[in-house]
Amino acid sequence: MIRVLIADDQTLIRAGFKALLNAEPNMEVVAEAGTGRDAVAMAKAHRPDVILMDIRMPDGDGLAAAAQILGDPALPGTHVIILTTFELDEYIIEAVRAGAAGFLVKDTEPEELIRAVRVVHDGDALLSPSVARKIMARLAAQTRIVTPPPELAQVTERERQVLALVGEGLNNAEIAARLFITPLTAKTHVSRIMTKLMVRDRAQLVVLAYESGLVRPGWT
Repeated sequence: MIRVLIADDQTLIRAGFKALLNAEPNMEVVAEAGTGRDAVAMAKAHRPDVILMDIRMPDGDGLAAAAQILGDPALPGTHVIILTTFELDEYIIEAVRAGAAGFLVKDTEPEELIRAVRVVHDGDALLSPSVARKIMARLAAQTRIVTPPPELAQVTERERQVLALVGEGLNNAEIAARLFITPLTAKTHVSRIMTKLMVRDRAQLVVLAYESGLVRPGWT
């Protein structure tokens, strides 16, 4: 059973998402929150697998709440999907840096919302190649200095190739096809990279791939 927390200050949106997710046989909305503070409290109380988190909420916005939740060692299995009105919300980069697994626009199709919850629950990131490119473009506007983290020295050449493809927004199956390996091998490489680089989520690998210089805007 995938346990979901919905955090949004609009009651109708929460109700719509709740009805949709509860209709799935293996999903359950275990809690709702209308403020950032409540989102943190509900996450600690219910330990959901996935949180759908709005950014603009009173009493602590969703970005601050996501950072607090994802930084809590007592919630290692909780993943956050940021909800936004616009695809290029100015806070998306900060959300990904904080460890958010990706984002959805609020008017997304019902089947896409359900798929997103499953994808994130399985440990993948909700970042399409086009979204990955937009994230990198936003990062490029913020900084021109490429500073590879020291942990990158532990990554093998093959793992660097995989990391670069993650940075392009490719999923495991697409990485496998590009490198002529199996999807399971690709998944294993990604898991090892995350462990070596001490990142919580695949989405953070996209940012790290850019910041380390493995991928740059215009390359994908």
